[in-house]
Amino acid sequence: MHYRLLSALVASAAVTAVEAVEAAAAAAATYDYIVVGSGPGGGPLAANLARAGYSTLLIEAGGDEGDNPTYRDIQNFNEAANDEASRWDFWVKHSDDPERELKFGHTTYDTGDGTFYIGTKPPAGAKHLGIQYPRAAVLGGCAMHNGAVCSLPQDDDWNLIVKATGDTSWEASKMREYLKRIEKNDYLPAGNAAHGYTGWLATSVGDASFAKNVSLPGTKILRKLAELTGQDPDAVGTLVNSDILGDYKNRDEISSFYNMVSHADSQGKRSSPNNYIRATLADPAKYPLTVKLHTLVTKVLFTNSTGGMANAPPRAIGVEVMEGASVYKADPKHIAGTKGPVSQILAKREVIISGGAFNSPQILKLSGIGPREELEKFKIPVVKDLPGVGERLADNYEGSILALGAVPVDSGLITLIFRTPSAPTKNRNIFTWCGAFSFEGFWPGFPAYYGPNQWTCAMVHIGPKSQRGTVKLTSADPQDVPDINFNFFKDNGATDLHELVEAANLLRESWKSAGAPATPFQELHPCPGELGKSANCTDAAQAEFFKLQAYSHHASSTCAIGGDDDKLAVLDSKFRVRGVSGLRVVDASAFPVVPGAFPVLPTMMLSAKATEDIIADAKKSS
Repeated sequence: MHYRLLSALVASAAVTAVEAVEAAAAAAATYDYIVVGSGPGGGPLAANLARAGYSTLLIEAGGDEGDNPTYRDIQNFNEAANDEASRWDFWVKHSDDPERELKFGHTTYDTGDGTFYIGTKPPAGAKHLGIQYPRAAVLGGCAMHNGAVCSLPQDDDWNLIVKATGDTSWEASKMREYLKRIEKNDYLPAGNAAHGYTGWLATSVGDASFAKNVSLPGTKILRKLAELTGQDPDAVGTLVNSDILGDYKNRDEISSFYNMVSHADSQGKRSSPNNYIRATLADPAKYPLTVKLHTLVTKVLFTNSTGGMANAPPRAIGVEVMEGASVYKADPKHIAGTKGPVSQILAKREVIISGGAFNSPQILKLSGIGPREELEKFKIPVVKDLPGVGERLADNYEGSILALGAVPVDSGLITLIFRTPSAPTKNRNIFTWCGAFSFEGFWPGFPAYYGPNQWTCAMVHIGPKSQRGTVKLTSADPQDVPDINFNFFKDNGATDLHELVEAANLLRESWKSAGAPATPFQELHPCPGELGKSANCTDAAQAEFFKLQAYSHHASSTCAIGGDDDKLAVLDSKFRVRGVSGLRVVDASAFPVVPGAFPVLPTMMLSAKATEDIIADAKKSS
């Protein structure tokens, strides 16, 4: 299949509230704090620091699309992820095996004639790009182009940090307080002790009333799923409205339906760090927040002196930046050879990197913090030999079962979290949502549309055990994109694959209950043919399918928090980069493991905790 390449550099004539305050950056060369990246980690943090009275500069490589309905209206999230106005294309690998990589069904090639080819049989002369992993260079980060799904990590994901560092402030029960602090709940009556109602992040749910109509094919599937996961089929009309963010005893062990929560208001308008940043800028209190758009941070600046103390660690004192739209080569609008003016901006207190799981380790390495051998390879002066930077890249495995009904399958959205029989603990390990859509990962122009009869159960694997991914420099040029390899199924791969196959088998079994006229289903993958009659629908064949075709979009852990005895730990429990001072990383790269099924809400909670830690340190030093 072919898709047209995106156009050359375009400029917007719109002047936003953010752009109007950019002039302030030129007037002040020094800030208390510099925050690099405006996504779920950095955006709220910068706003919080400014609201606490600290002069804060928030640097974003992209622009502001907060008034653009493609981003503002949550129903347009597929268009947002494809939009050239914000998209950065990272062409990643899933393994070190070149032959295996070429078997990924949505491998992308540049044909050289202004189009992409997506597939496994490229035309002669096409340039292999890899597997598209779009990120959002825009005010608000990836919370501006995602599906806005909100879920919480397993308690074990928080408690893992306590075990590694001894810092009890990370206990799961305490981390829930940060959810309550940021949330503006729009779907439950005020007073629910598990939720917040005065925060900056709106949360809402959709209409699940379809589940009360037992004649619908979707409701028949729902009832069978209830039976297969130990729930009461006769209670599905109520179960589908269970609170996915609720505080239940043994929550992580309960296989249950839920009403999917979105970070959006009840009118379907996206709620994100963009809203919070803009509200902070517009507040009559005139908080000392400055936002600098279209600015790429090229490195962190250091001094070896901290007040004249002997043998003091290097201290971050600011950043070097390159100004200009689309100067980073992941931007599809980048024009070869384009550069921007380079300057320096200073921080009196700290520099905080929040560039995400790909760019945060890249910035650290360009600044001289990372594995010595890799830095010396590119003649980057070593500030601190920190071997864990760019290691332990993690993600959820994702896959889907896709079929065509005999007629359109009448249903609402089914959301289910459940445990497969071989899961290594009592905890749930699969998050699935089913409905009349298709979702098979990411490529230019995704998703494919298979007509009105399409039916999918998409799966997110919680707690993958077999990844050992890396983010490595390709040069010392900050405009270059790093080499990203997720190393899918590298360690204990058979275990994770078996869990995915078990999940697929359970979901497929439920489809048989849809009944006429929706059945028979014609499955497209992973078992092509009439549902239940494919001769090659063995566990081994499905495992091979998922090994080659699994995808992901929840990258984390490349600057992970860890204990003093962990040689790959990059951060301490207060987000401080080890071996230097005045420098922290606050984004999904800080998680030791990918947090639950969807990391956006956990990252916003992490940002609220970082706010508290940073301000506490500031007060100690005042």
